[in-house]
Amino acid sequence: MTSSASFDTLESLQTDIAKLFEHLPTSKHRQYIIQALATIVRLAQKSEEIERLDWKILSSSLADMEHGFQLFYAYRHVRKVTIFGSARLSPETPEYRMAYEFARYVCRLGFMVMTGGGGGIMQAGNEGAGRENSFGLNIQLPFEQEANPIIQGDPKLIHFKYFFTRKLFLLKESDAIALFPGGFGTQDEAFECMTLSQTGKFGPIPLVLIDHPGGDYWRSWSEYIDKQLVQKGLVSPDDPSLYTVTDNLDVACKAITSFYQVYHSCRYVGDRLVIRLKSELSDAEVEQLNADFSDILVTGRIEKSQALPQEAQDEAFGLPRLILYFNQRDLGRLYQFIKVINQMGTPSLEEKAHPEKK
Repeated sequence: MTSSASFDTLESLQTDIAKLFEHLPTSKHRQYIIQALATIVRLAQKSEEIERLDWKILSSSLADMEHGFQLFYAYRHVRKVTIFGSARLSPETPEYRMAYEFARYVCRLGFMVMTGGGGGIMQAGNEGAGRENSFGLNIQLPFEQEANPIIQGDPKLIHFKYFFTRKLFLLKESDAIALFPGGFGTQDEAFECMTLSQTGKFGPIPLVLIDHPGGDYWRSWSEYIDKQLVQKGLVSPDDPSLYTVTDNLDVACKAITSFYQVYHSCRYVGDRLVIRLKSELSDAEVEQLNADFSDILVTGRIEKSQALPQEAQDEAFGLPRLILYFNQRDLGRLYQFIKVINQMGTPSLEEKAHPEKK
């Protein structure tokens, strides 16, 4: 016998589904809504093959994502910097103070700051940014991860059930990553950022590895990468172009702001990589790019373009573009390509003053 609570839930669901199907034909995202619903239907039809734990993981993951999507929608036009680092460092440490100053610095430049919402470097990031410029993406753990007092109770704090949904938003919503010293978790975050950048699954965005003045945490890490990975051919010689190692706040912040000086963002349309720019490059500059970066092309040339028809709903529709058949392998070279683009072009004074605006 169905309980009244279950019946009410089912009745409410039927009403919601009816409303959804009424409006679905006019929804601009109907293709993806249909795909998501079709996946749920297929799983439900195989209910004997799907265990209870699988359904719990699915429903909790969707709830995590629902909270994240709703929170960040209102802030989609402001660039954000995610700060990773140890939860165990106290406010008296030079690493904590450096993270605090870095967060304060980037917020003065107009960026917002995201952290994991916990203590240590995360608290330093939220404290430096201030509550109004902070997000906290916390994880439910039995130890070490209560929300820090800076972000506690703020509507921009989310408690995620799963690491993977939390990591999804820490990366998806990021326009730059700043990594400070930390333990296994920070190393995991560093290498995941590198791996996703190296394989083209994330970014391109600036990755900055920051020591306190005179510190050698990331410098030693970088030496290990060079000796054990680059020199042994385990990664490309161009892959260190994916990140910047520094103990200087000015260098760290410039690595972020200069990344968005002319470059805006990119996406794939079919086999073509479309790079959106804040200002159009000259024909001579594009010729120089073709001369210097022909090695990253599968075929054809780097060409100037306006938005393609497939980008009709793109919020960056009015921006000039570069279009190329990128080989999707040499991501370190792509970062070098973006660096050169940022040295070209003549963005307006408004755009130069506000690299944080999307």
